[in-house]
Order: sequence, then structure tokens, then C-alpha cells
Amino acid sequence: MKSLLLALFLLASLSSALGEKRLVLIDQDGSGPGGSNQMSMMVLLQSSDAEVLGITVVTGNAWRDEEVQHTLRMLELMKRTDVPVVPGAVFPLVRTQQGTRLATPLVGRVNWLGAWGAGPTDLEHQSENKPDFSRSHDPYFVPPLPEGAPQTLPLDQDAAHFLIAQVHAHPHQVTICALGPLTNIALALAIDPHFAELTRGIVMMGSSLNPQTADPEFTTSPRHEFNFWFDPEAAHIVLRAHWPRIDVTTVDVSVKAPFTQQMVDQIAQSQNPAARYVASYSQERYYLWDEFAACAWLDASIVTGERQLYMDVDLSHGPSYGDTLTWTASVKPDTDVQLVHAQVDLDLPKFTSMFVDLMKAPPLK
Repeated sequence: MKSLLLALFLLASLSSALGEKRLVLIDQDGSGPGGSNQMSMMVLLQSSDAEVLGITVVTGNAWRDEEVQHTLRMLELMKRTDVPVVPGAVFPLVRTQQGTRLATPLVGRVNWLGAWGAGPTDLEHQSENKPDFSRSHDPYFVPPLPEGAPQTLPLDQDAAHFLIAQVHAHPHQVTICALGPLTNIALALAIDPHFAELTRGIVMMGSSLNPQTADPEFTTSPRHEFNFWFDPEAAHIVLRAHWPRIDVTTVDVSVKAPFTQQMVDQIAQSQNPAARYVASYSQERYYLWDEFAACAWLDASIVTGERQLYMDVDLSHGPSYGDTLTWTASVKPDTDVQLVHAQVDLDLPKFTSMFVDLMKAPPLK
């Protein structure tokens, strides 16, 4: 197995050196407009080293149907309507909004509920000091989009089968870049048990180890991370699959990569479509969660620290339901846990420069 992984890594390096595009499927909870979810997809769309075969959409930070519309409109504004968008899962495999609401008094609140509402860190509701589930709208309602409604349509297909078809069409050539909850990927694995083995590997934004931050979302719950928490069973399935390689962008590294006004000002100097989109719609100054995952796949040299660990998710349905579990080789369980490359540190100036340059660049097509 180690020889196979080395061969795949060398093949990827050789392809990059020869100028061949690397194939990638993006699976994302594409809330918008702007923000980390949309900008991470733009990273891969703007890169001359990547060919995006399609974007599959999953409920996470917002409901799927609204995310599909934001993503279609982003592609229109980016002049990249050649990339198909495919709707995926509306709900997690097991966790429900009602179950989470009922459990909150017993297990404690969470700071971010995604499509299910607002948490206590939401500026409008800080005084309430509790999650507000009432702010979630109907899953299939799409509110007016600030960036305008798209004219293009998503594919009339489901995400899991689209992912499987693309991987079978390009065996051992495609990387899955999963940047939201992992429901779509888990469904693809359930349908095709060889799905993971036929890829080049998976890159995901998920997990938390021991982030060094004063951010209230992680100071008292250092193993909590939204993507794993929102669909723990899906994360469990995906982490147990036999991928050729698993790279995970953790909270630990994400909180070291802020999105600053200086970066926005630099991007706004360009009149290219991606830069105009960022300048117009990316108003949040938080962390570049998903953007770092995408950039690290394009250029691994921006990762300056990683931990090789065996990773899983707590499924106990208690206070730590959805939290990250990790082991070293000497203490890992006998069950089929897999080794992951967990990113924990970065070359911030190099990453920042790379991201800004990609956002300022002209469209590829």
C-alpha cells in the first residue's frame, strides 16, 4: 500500500510538472453570495492546474436548493457556466434539526447551526445566549439572491450517482475535494463500495484537534467542527473508506488563516470577474476555512505542519456527538480506521499571496 501511495504521489507531481491539469470534483455546501464556500470553489476554478469536472451541493451552512442557486449564479458571474452543478442531499443521514433542538438543554448548545438557524455568536442574537432554531426557513424555499437569480439550471441528476459516474469515467485520476458536510460522499460510498479506491484521494475541510484560539466556538469544545458535527454518520463512513490518500484541513490550521480587509483591497484592484465577485459579495472577515483546503491541494508547500493520525467521529449521541476522534498508530482501535494527513500549520504569506493572485486572475475560459 505504501508503494502504491508513493507511486500516486509521484504521478501527481509528474503530471503537474508536465503541465497536465489535475482532475477534481468539488462537493460543497455552497452558501453565498461570496464567503468561504463560494471562494474555495473559485480557487479551483481559477487555477490553470485544475480541471473541475463538476460541483455537487449538500446542505450545510444553508439549505441545498438555496446553495445551488448561489453556486449557479457565481459560475455565471465567473464566466464558467461550462462547469455542471448537481444537487445532492437535503438532510443529514441521521441527525435532525428537531433532535438537535431537543437535545440542546441536555448536552449543551452549539455556536453555529448552519441551515438550521443561528447560534449565540450571531451578532443579532448574542444577548439571547442560545441557539435560535426559529431562524431556519423551509428547506425548499429559495429567498431572493442579492447577486441576482441565475439563468442556468443544475443537472437533472443526483450528486451521488454523478460522483460515481465521473470517477468511473476517469479511474484513479480524480481527487474529491469535499468542503462541507460529507453526506453526498457517504451516499456515493453506500451505492458503490469501490468508489473511494477508484479516486486519487480525498481532500476535506473537517475535524478539530486542539486549536490555539480565543474563538468561543472552540475554546471550550476543541474537538467540535461544524462539517463533521452536522452529519457525524456520514463523516464516520467517509473516514473509514479506503481512499488512496486522505488530507484534512483542520480547525487548527484554519484559524491561522484570516480573511482580511487588506486582502480584499488587493483583490479589488483587479477588474476581472472573480475579483469583482469577491469585492462585491465577500463581506465577512473570518477564516479562510475551505480556501486553504483547496489551495493546499494545488500546492502542498503551503502546509508547513501536519500530523498523521487515525481519525473518526464520535457517534455516541451524547455531549460529544460529532466531535473528532484521533489516535496514533500505537493506540488506535482494531476497527478499520484510516490514516489521515491532518494539516495543522501553514506558510501564511505564501498562502495569502496565492489566494489573492488566484482571485485577481482572469477566467480560464
